[in-house]
Amino acid sequence: MVEARHIPVTADVPNEAGSKTASKAPVHSRRAPRIALYSEGMMGFGHIRRNASIAQALRRSALQPAIVMIAEAWQAGALLMPAGIDCVTLPALRKEANGEYNPRFLLDVSDAELIALRTQVIRSAMEVFEPDVLIVDYLPLGVAGELTSTLEHLRSRGNTHCVLGLRDVLYDPETVRRSWANPANVEAIRKYYDAVWIYGDPTVFDPVREYELNGPIAAKARHVGYLDQRPRLEFAKAEAEPFVTNLPQGRIVLCLVGGGHDGGALGEAFLQATLPPDATGILVAGPLMPWEERERIRRRAEGKSQIRVLDFVHDPTPLIERADRIIAMGGYNTVCEALSFEKHALIVPRVSPEPEQWIRAQRFRNLGLVDVLHPSELDARKLTEWLARDLGPPPAGRSKIDFEGLTRIPALVAELLASPPVHEVPLAP
Repeated sequence: MVEARHIPVTADVPNEAGSKTASKAPVHSRRAPRIALYSEGMMGFGHIRRNASIAQALRRSALQPAIVMIAEAWQAGALLMPAGIDCVTLPALRKEANGEYNPRFLLDVSDAELIALRTQVIRSAMEVFEPDVLIVDYLPLGVAGELTSTLEHLRSRGNTHCVLGLRDVLYDPETVRRSWANPANVEAIRKYYDAVWIYGDPTVFDPVREYELNGPIAAKARHVGYLDQRPRLEFAKAEAEPFVTNLPQGRIVLCLVGGGHDGGALGEAFLQATLPPDATGILVAGPLMPWEERERIRRRAEGKSQIRVLDFVHDPTPLIERADRIIAMGGYNTVCEALSFEKHALIVPRVSPEPEQWIRAQRFRNLGLVDVLHPSELDARKLTEWLARDLGPPPAGRSKIDFEGLTRIPALVAELLASPPVHEVPLAP
C-alpha cells in the first residue's frame, strides 16, 4: 500500500491517452481519454457527490477527458455539472432496513426486474462508450452484482483500467469483514481492478489496517487524501448567489441533516435552540426527509424570524462558505465540507444501524477539528450552549490532514493511462 504522502501531487498529464496506453482499438489514440464513474444511489447523495467532485477535478486538469457518470436519475438531475460531463441514468432503488432492495418509484416492477434493467443499461452504455478508466464508488460489483457483466466485458476487451474508490470509514470492523470484504468482493477486486483509492488520510483512519484487509485489497490500496470541497464553488456559486446575498447581515448558523431520511430529530432540536441575537439559522431539510417530518419542521419554523428552512440545495458549499458555524450529521461529504472551509462544526452523527459516522466524528474530534454530540444527548439546550460558547479561532483542518485528493487523482489517472491495464493479483499460496 502506498500512503498519500508517498504519492506525488502533480505529474506530467498527457493531453491524449493513445501514445502511452495499450489499446486494442487504434481509434483511442486519436481521441481524448474517456472516463466513467459509477455510483449506486439508493440512499442519500454521498456517493454521487464524491464522484461529481472527482469528475469536476478531472475536467479542470490537463487531461480534459470526456466523462460519463452512471447514477440514479433522481440524483443525477440534481447536481450541477460543467461541460464535458454527462450522465447515464438508472431507475432508482431503495435499500430497506433488512438489506433488501425495492424499486423507489416503479412500484409495479419487481426488484429483480429493476436490477436486470439497470444491469443492461450499464452494460450497453459501457460497450458503446468504451471508457479508458472506470471509477466505481464503494461496491466492487455494484448493487446486487449489477456491474459483474460489465466488468467481465471490460476485462475481456482489455483497454479499461478499473478503480474502486472508498471513503475513509466503511462500517465497524466486524461488519466490514463479514459483509463488504466477503469472498465475492475480494475476488472481484483481485480479478477486475487495477487500484483501490481510499479518499482519506491514514493518520485519521486507515481502513486497510483497521479492517485487516489483506490480499488483493491491501496490494492495490492507495490513500489519495480527503477531497477538498472548495473547488465545487466554481459551479455552485452562481445558482446560490441570489439567496446567499439576500441573507441578513451577521452570523450564519447552518444545520445540515444529510439526505434527511433520519435527520428529523436534529432539525427539530435546531429549530428549538436559542440562536445568538445577531445570528440567522438556516436548516437544509434534505430530499429524503419524510413528508410528515418536513411539514412538522416547517410549522415549527413559522414565526421564527431568525430561521430559514430550505427543502433542498443542489450544492451546499456556498452556504458553508458563508456560515460561521455548522451543526450537522457526520457523513463523509458533510465533514469534508466543514473541514475544507475550516468552519467550527458540531457533529451529531448517526450511530445506528451503522456506526460509520460515529467512528469518523470521534477521529476528527480527537484531532481537535470538530465537536461531537452523541444523538442520545441531542436536545435544544445542548445546541444552545454550543452556539453560545467562545470556540476560539477556526480549526486548521487543511494543515493537519491531507486534503490533496482532488489534486492527486488526475495525476493517478494519467499514470493509469500511460500503462496497460493489469487487474489480477496472484492469490497467496
